[in-house]
Amino acid sequence: MSERVAVRKTYKLFIGGKFPRSESGRSYLVQSSNVSLASRKDARDAVVAARAAVKGWAGATAYNRGQILYRAAEMLEGRREQFVALGIGGDEVDAAVDRWVWYAGWADKLAQVYGGANPVAGPYFNISAPEPTGVVAVVAPERPALLGLVSVIAPAIVTGNTVVVAASPSEPLAAVTLAEVLATSDLPGGVVNVLTGAITETAPTLASHLDVNAIDLTGVTDASLATELEVKAAENLKRVLRPAPGQTDWTADPGVTRMTALLETKTVWHPKGV
Repeated sequence: MSERVAVRKTYKLFIGGKFPRSESGRSYLVQSSNVSLASRKDARDAVVAARAAVKGWAGATAYNRGQILYRAAEMLEGRREQFVALGIGGDEVDAAVDRWVWYAGWADKLAQVYGGANPVAGPYFNISAPEPTGVVAVVAPERPALLGLVSVIAPAIVTGNTVVVAASPSEPLAAVTLAEVLATSDLPGGVVNVLTGAITETAPTLASHLDVNAIDLTGVTDASLATELEVKAAENLKRVLRPAPGQTDWTADPGVTRMTALLETKTVWHPKGV
């Protein structure tokens, strides 16, 4: 029997529920694997896919979104050894699974905690309800590769937003492998889109894109680049989340800040009946 030739894996982008190569045809080498190098066109395509998914995902019931996030945790648990083989510690994989479950539990509770009836002086019902912001661009942190990634994606999508993630250039394998998990977890195509490659190429496109409603700069460690992205984001008054570099303890209780930062509150007045 002849010796078989190993099938080398090419890590592709994740856009609209599919795994295309970069339209530029470019790739780069990480841990002896070819990884697609996303272009500005790929970033624009990812935003189009995310925008198309907003209506269905934001319109889904909170219970359904929670189920899908929990399913992602189940699928991630089942592929634990694959992430370990990429060099991610078993404890980190377990923490990432737990983080998915934690956010899944918040899906049908946010409206009760951060919305409700308001006391007003007059014969009216005044009700506030949190709603998703829309399309969120996320620059993922480099470390921890998996837990950090889950910790920036989950709070954005559990609240009904869709995301375009610019993965860390040095840690793209975890991001694409997580995308493979999400592709098999009932998550509708376009809710999460993953770009691999140079942050300096894709992030400015996302920051200036007029169809992106918010941007999370957690993974940007270069202060000058972060400032440039904030300036670009100001063109259409994007929400900007810019934590202090290196100040986030990813193993700590995440709290609700990341979820509430990507919500908008709608208040409705209605006259009371006689």
